[in-house]
Amino acid sequence: RSQFEELCAELLQRIEVPLLSLMEQTQLKVEDVTAVEIVGGATRIPAVKERIAKFFGKDVSTTLNADEAIARGCALQCAILSPAFKVREFSVTDATPFPISLLWNTEAEDTEGVHEVFSRNHAAPFSKVLTFYRKGPFELEAFYSEPNGVPYPESKIGKYVIQNVAAQKDGEKSKVKVKVRVNTHGIFSVSTASMVEPVKSEESEDVSVETEVESQDQRPIENSSEKNIQQENSEAGTQSQVQTDGQQTSQSPPSSEPPSEENKIPDVKKTNEKKGDQPPEAKKPKIKVKNVELPIEANLVWQLGKDLLNMYIETEGKMIMQDKLEKERNDAKNAVEEYVYEFRDKLSGPYEKFVCEKDLQGFSSLLMETEGWLYEEGEDEAKQVYVDKLEDLKKLGTPIEMRFQEAAERPRLLEELGHRLQYYATIAGEFRNKDEKYIHIDEMEMMKVEKCVSEVVEWMNNAVSAQAKKSLDQDPAVHSSEIKAKLQELNNICEPVVTQPKPKVDSPKEENPLNEQNDYKTEEMGEDDKSSEMPQQNGECHPSDQSTVNIDLD
Repeated sequence: RSQFEELCAELLQRIEVPLLSLMEQTQLKVEDVTAVEIVGGATRIPAVKERIAKFFGKDVSTTLNADEAIARGCALQCAILSPAFKVREFSVTDATPFPISLLWNTEAEDTEGVHEVFSRNHAAPFSKVLTFYRKGPFELEAFYSEPNGVPYPESKIGKYVIQNVAAQKDGEKSKVKVKVRVNTHGIFSVSTASMVEPVKSEESEDVSVETEVESQDQRPIENSSEKNIQQENSEAGTQSQVQTDGQQTSQSPPSSEPPSEENKIPDVKKTNEKKGDQPPEAKKPKIKVKNVELPIEANLVWQLGKDLLNMYIETEGKMIMQDKLEKERNDAKNAVEEYVYEFRDKLSGPYEKFVCEKDLQGFSSLLMETEGWLYEEGEDEAKQVYVDKLEDLKKLGTPIEMRFQEAAERPRLLEELGHRLQYYATIAGEFRNKDEKYIHIDEMEMMKVEKCVSEVVEWMNNAVSAQAKKSLDQDPAVHSSEIKAKLQELNNICEPVVTQPKPKVDSPKEENPLNEQNDYKTEEMGEDDKSSEMPQQNGECHPSDQSTVNIDLD
């Protein structure tokens, strides 16, 4: 190992370069790092571990399983993209590895504007809005700010032409908002562009457009939740304003200064005092604006154009269809091969009793011929050829398979039918014997049951007799489907009759005898009788009331 590390000494020295760059970008010192976790295949090399540990002055940790972490992340991302899974909202914030700048031509000669929209390690995905003042269409060029640090042969990303830009009616420059974005994959794009057009209206009118209040000594007031970066070009007289969109305000905290609009709100009390002294002011027109979407023509470097991309997509669709047809052709061929092998084995096994000797020899010969055809002439045939070949085989094989299945199912179904017939016949006999369980059933209904049982018994006896005359290699006289139909017919007629519930008999209500006695006494007794029940003046109760308590009155 020592000899090998001496040979690789020049390569191992390169390890310190990214480490120094890392500390420079994070603006940290080695002493500020408390722990070091390394991942990646090369970190398994002992010499690499030693170099990293020596750089930081502490032992490195390798507790993170990078393969497992990647597999889990891929599985989660697939679940997020798939409509078949429902997962919690999960946002990924990545970093832009290479700074990206924008270059634009100004209306003055030989002057250009440049702005770095996304710095190194800027959060991604992220969007920013750039505001331009133009009288006509203009071009934006995106490129990597540090060409030497980009591992690509070309540092330019592409050119974007903002079209359909026109001056205002008064000849002034129009305000154009351009939205640039780096998506989750780190791909830069100019996503949208819109031109702000003023619309004059009275205060009483209701116009559902964005409102901007402008004055002679103030620039347009932007939303306080957006971070504004002003750039002025004195030679060109143009102004560029960069602001993050409201969706990513967590990355750009709002300014701590209050909006200038609040400073212009007058005191309410002072205003009320002045209103009485001054005449009413005329209504001032408000300047409202609306956003007009603008088309963007993108000329990308190292990326496919729209026409070429659509052609490749169409070609890919044709290839997918061709693969689908090839798969269907192979499936049809495999179905024929599988049928040949499966039936050839069963003809010498469970199906042997269900085919006569003549048909057995003919079918076996056909299977052998089909097998040879598959590996010679039929090696590369169309799908329909295999489908037709399988149909020809099934014309001979399906009757044999059907006889085998019928012989297996028929005894079970006949036995089940016999049990049901015996069950309904027993209930009919108990009804004739006046059994209390069935005495409530109407006699006409029970006669229907007896008739149905008699007819099914006769049909069953005839079917069993006819089937007994058939051999196993002949088509059955009665099929399982016919037995199932008879069983269903029997149950539909008999079951509702024999399961009729007994009619409910209303039991007489129990009345309270004490209440009846009280009611009777109340009706029979007159006023004189009632007064005789009252206690006498000497405090003694009536002798007939033996259940009352004597009360002595002093």
